[in-house]
Amino acid sequence: MSEFHGSASRGSRPRPNRTPPPETRGTGLRHRLAELRGPDVPAKALDARALAALAANPGCRRRAILDGAGVDKAALASALGAPSGFGQSQFALTRGNAFEAKVKADGGAELLRLVHSRLDPGAEPPAGAAVPDLSAPGPEGRTARTALALREAVRAGGWTLLDHPMLALDVAGSLAFLEPDAVVVHPDGGWTVVEIKSFPMLDGFADPAKVGAAARQSAVYVLALEEVAARLDPAPAVRHRVLLVCPKDFSNLPTASAVDVRKQRAVTARQLARLTRVEEIAAALPEGTCFAPDRSAEELTAAVEAVPASYAPDCLAACELAFHCRERSRQAGAVTALGRPLRAELGGLATVEDVLAAARGESGDPDDPAVAALRRAASLRAQALAHAREVAPCP
Repeated sequence: MSEFHGSASRGSRPRPNRTPPPETRGTGLRHRLAELRGPDVPAKALDARALAALAANPGCRRRAILDGAGVDKAALASALGAPSGFGQSQFALTRGNAFEAKVKADGGAELLRLVHSRLDPGAEPPAGAAVPDLSAPGPEGRTARTALALREAVRAGGWTLLDHPMLALDVAGSLAFLEPDAVVVHPDGGWTVVEIKSFPMLDGFADPAKVGAAARQSAVYVLALEEVAARLDPAPAVRHRVLLVCPKDFSNLPTASAVDVRKQRAVTARQLARLTRVEEIAAALPEGTCFAPDRSAEELTAAVEAVPASYAPDCLAACELAFHCRERSRQAGAVTALGRPLRAELGGLATVEDVLAAARGESGDPDDPAVAALRRAASLRAQALAHAREVAPCP
């Protein structure tokens, strides 16, 4: 602490407090992030889908600063000449919105019925559930209104449906506002996250990859809800079984399944805690760095390359800059372009050239398990090729 303690001796002066107060630091960071984004460029909200992807790759400083600054990565990728195919089609968005409206019709009667039957069958039936108005100016206002509605629902008892509440979560020093499809308050005061998706559930089962993505997204909402609950006394229970609502078979009728997200919640919390704080990344950038889409391709390329990235093939399904980062990773010969499992197996060998040199015996510590395995594999390959040439019929 820089605050001066104790009484000063005669003739001495107390040391000045050089640490700016939190309000000053927060204001300075917001100003710096606005400069990085572009002074006239509105910030793009950081949603749960982006947070789940960020948590899956916590070593990527590039994504951390771009998301923290609210940069539109799709527009940035297009300006760099590597437009992304990542994202939902307009048809899928329209279909999803129509299905969500159907699920929440009549005050969410069908949605509450599914919550009751799948998660809390011992409670009283959800007849006449409360649906509070959560409208308020700005995301901060909506976040405060949501927290108040949750507090009031716990005190009132009974069933309460919060339609598109707003939650806040601090991520590496930058505040993210999150909007789950719904949160249900049970008669016992517990809170449940509801995620509504338009992919079908066939014979009670859905695509495991899509269910996994929904579980990771829901885990982010659970973390944000736990922060709200922690401010109440006593703290309500945030249930770790979320309700996933999907169309049944090939119809438009809703069905649901309870999904345990304890594992995803623990992994996401651990990965988000590992993220380098946004202000540290911003402080290391060259003066004048800006990601505004109206800059030239050369300026944007230099700005993006000033931030280290951690590309892996998984990024193709989660990040708008994946094509750009993949090209740069291939040019550098980085083994991460071949996948994280392979990168982990190779230890300190970071490039394809390093791997080939180690396999040929030109470099590398022979006591290194990765180097030894590569040389053994190269030897076996040479033996197999030699044997194939010996037994090959003469032309």
